[in-house]
Amino acid sequence: MRISEIYASLQGEGLLAGTPSTFVRTSGCNLRCVWCDTPFTSWKPEGREMTVADVRAAVDSLAPRHVVITGGEPLLLADVVPLCIALRRDGHHVTIETAGTVLPAADETLADLMSISPKLASSTPPADTPGNWAGRHEAARRRDDVLRALAASGPHQFKFVVETDTDLDEAVGWLDDLGPGVDRGRVFLMPQARTREELAARSDWLEAACRRLGFRLARRHHITWFGNRRGT
Repeated sequence: MRISEIYASLQGEGLLAGTPSTFVRTSGCNLRCVWCDTPFTSWKPEGREMTVADVRAAVDSLAPRHVVITGGEPLLLADVVPLCIALRRDGHHVTIETAGTVLPAADETLADLMSISPKLASSTPPADTPGNWAGRHEAARRRDDVLRALAASGPHQFKFVVETDTDLDEAVGWLDDLGPGVDRGRVFLMPQARTREELAARSDWLEAACRRLGFRLARRHHITWFGNRRGT
C-alpha cells in the first residue's frame, strides 16, 4: 500500500482530541475536495509502497497506543483491512478516518472508532477542473448506504466541514436522511479553515450553531497548536 507519512502527534479533532496518537497517512483518494488540506494524498498523491509488516514496525517504533489510519481515503486500499486487524491484535486503539464512500470487505471489526467525514456539496471542485473531477467527485461523495453501514459497524463519530449557512443546512438535512442509526451525540461540526485566523473567525458562529442544534464543535486544535503543517 502507498503510504505518504507516519508520525506521532496529538489528535486534533473529535472525541479523542488531545490524545497522543500515531498517524498512518495513506496516499490516494477517490474524491478531490476543493479545500483539501492534504493534496499530497489526493490531487498529487505521493508516498512509498509499504507492506503491512513495514507499517506495523514503523508504528511500533513510536510511543502512542492510539493509531489513526487516515489519508487520502484509506479504505480504498485492500491492505488497510489486515493492517487494522493486526494493529488491534497488537493492542493498539485504531481510529479510521474516512469520507464514508467505500465499504471495506472485512469479517471482523477494523476500528475502535470509525471517524466519518461526509463531504458536502461545497467540497466539489469547479466544473472546469481537468480530469472531469467535478463530475467524478459529485457522483462519488454521497453514499448513504455506506455511511449507515459504517455507523452500524461500531463506535463512530461524524465530522462535517462547514463554512457557510448553506453547508450547515445541508449537513442537518443529510443527518435527517440517514435516520436514527447515527448517534447525534457524536456529530461534530468543523470549521473549514487552513490558518489560525480563519479558524478563529469561523469558530464563534459555528459554536453557537452547535449549541442550538445539539451538535459538538470540532475546533481543529492541530491548526492552533502547530499551524497547517505536514507531519503534525
